[in-house]
Amino acid sequence: MVFLFLLRVYTLWFFPVSPGTWITMAATRNVMRAVRVLEFGGPEVLKLQSDVLIPDPKENQVLIKVHACGVNPVETYIRSGNYARKPALPYTPGSDVAGVVEGVGEHVTAFKKGDRVFTIATISGGYADYAVAAANKVFPLSDKLDFRQGAAIGIPYFTAYRALFQKGCAKAGESVLVHGASGGVGIAACQIARACGLKVLGTAGTAEGMNMVLRNGAHQVFNHREANYIDKIKEYTGMGGVDIIIEMLSNINLATDLQLLNYGGRVMVVGCRGPIEINPRDTMSKESSITGVSLFLATEEEKHECATALLDGIEAGWLKPVVGSEYPLEKVVKAHEDIIHGGGARGKMVLLP
Repeated sequence: MVFLFLLRVYTLWFFPVSPGTWITMAATRNVMRAVRVLEFGGPEVLKLQSDVLIPDPKENQVLIKVHACGVNPVETYIRSGNYARKPALPYTPGSDVAGVVEGVGEHVTAFKKGDRVFTIATISGGYADYAVAAANKVFPLSDKLDFRQGAAIGIPYFTAYRALFQKGCAKAGESVLVHGASGGVGIAACQIARACGLKVLGTAGTAEGMNMVLRNGAHQVFNHREANYIDKIKEYTGMGGVDIIIEMLSNINLATDLQLLNYGGRVMVVGCRGPIEINPRDTMSKESSITGVSLFLATEEEKHECATALLDGIEAGWLKPVVGSEYPLEKVVKAHEDIIHGGGARGKMVLLP
């Protein structure tokens, strides 16, 4: 018996197990890997721990084996401590999970073990091997999409739909400029707007990004790194301007956005990384408006409206998330650095546990 024990120790010491085997072993011990934030700060505060307890699904909750988790800019703002919403420390980031149901709590009838699903929010955090989510924040993932695409739906597509229709009151036949169209929300906005009959213009900062925007619904695309790209947009739209602008970087673009609007035009502020000075008179001359967009403030009815439209889009075939950079959990610090300081968005960034 002593010999067999020593042989087992020798085997584990000199022949380490693969990550997949480790996860299986960890699950039998009721622990998992998860990224934990113990204090607010820069990307370096993201710590991958391997001894976090796997959460139990309580009443009206679903436990999901995470296959992919989307990374969103808002998660970097929350992590830094400079966002209005501050979770209690410690916490695990991540809302947009895609994976397989591992278990369900009491009163959950819509899902069962083995179902493919995606989420728009989690309770325990998605940067982990397993995550718990409220059942009403979980949706079936069509076989038409893989898990990486499933992890790209949540915040980007729900935010894009909310910006266009619930806040922007977009109508078929109107024009929309998606300012920063090659990222997760931008691609989503282009696909949704095109499917709903809008004239879609987009901007991106690289040739690859511009081609991606054109492939995903835009009628015309402009390079926002060119000094005269605003003049090109004005030339393209003529005297009318655009009806709606979906703005990802309002601290840079908002003042010029107001110059691009049609009468009664609307700017939907989806992203902002600092202050900007504007002339309010520019809103008066065309009776234009500036509206902030926050998915966190959507009612349950509004989220249900979003979900219905997007699930229909998946089945119809026009909702096809574009996945960009992929990172293992071990590279989460790099992911948070790149999503803010990268050289240009190219689809949705995802973590792969």
